Amino acid sequence: MGQSFKSYVYNDQLLAIPIDTATPVPSWRPDLLEQNDLQLPHTWEELITIADKKQAIMPGFDADLFLNWLMLLYALEAHPFESMEDIADKEKGIEAAMLLKRLAEPMPKEMVNWNPIIIAELMTQANRFIYCPFAYSYNNYSRPSFVRNPIRYGNLIHLNGKPLRSILGGTGISISSACKETALAVDFSLYCAGAAVQSNIYTYAGGQPVRREAWQNNDLKVFTGGFFEGCYEAQQNALIRPRYDGFVNLQKKAGVIIQQFVMDEIAADKMWNSIATYYRESRK
Repeated sequence: MGQSFKSYVYNDQLLAIPIDTATPVPSWRPDLLEQNDLQLPHTWEELITIADKKQAIMPGFDADLFLNWLMLLYALEAHPFESMEDIADKEKGIEAAMLLKRLAEPMPKEMVNWNPIIIAELMTQANRFIYCPFAYSYNNYSRPSFVRNPIRYGNLIHLNGKPLRSILGGTGISISSACKETALAVDFSLYCAGAAVQSNIYTYAGGQPVRREAWQNNDLKVFTGGFFEGCYEAQQNALIRPRYDGFVNLQKKAGVIIQQFVMDEIAADKMWNSIATYYRESRK
């Protein structure tokens, strides 16, 4: 799907065999949407309307917040990571953070500790939240066989007239250089990654396959509550996050700073200056 295979290629070497894929996409409780006579938002303005009713939630965990900020940087054409000195255009970088802050205003402060799995648990186990605009997807939560109140996943909303493109995630299998059964390990990895297994037991056992054949399998569309069909476009269009030695540490440290800004603990300039410093350090 999309750039999943490419995301494991570095310096012309395949460093892992992709078996799973995910990207931040919207999710919602269709039953609660109907009960509250609400329509799915298609624009940022419509999303804010739902958020102001305290019926929307998003993950505020540092890494997720950073990656969703990065998604907005791309949407605002802030040219992130193109310069070795500046992470992005400052004005648009602050604008992206302001969008997240405005969205988070009606949400509970505890959201800074919530990752996508906690969000999915909250949405399926209680009736407090109806809609999540972007969180890494776990198709188990859309399966009627897995939860009592399944959520539905779909494609991303529009900002400034264009659909958002979120940041690709997923899982791959790598084989350690210390492995004593390399041939067996390769065989097993290819078995897991093959179209036949991905379109069958891998998904039925709870997996989220990376193979397009599985995403286009009509039986699996039904089994997963429409998950594959619902967010197919978003998964195909997902962006690969920057890959250089230093990025993972930046993602963590800058995510904490964005959390502080979103929670109104620091000003915009302090947020930006801290991120800019962390970025330049990460490039060293």
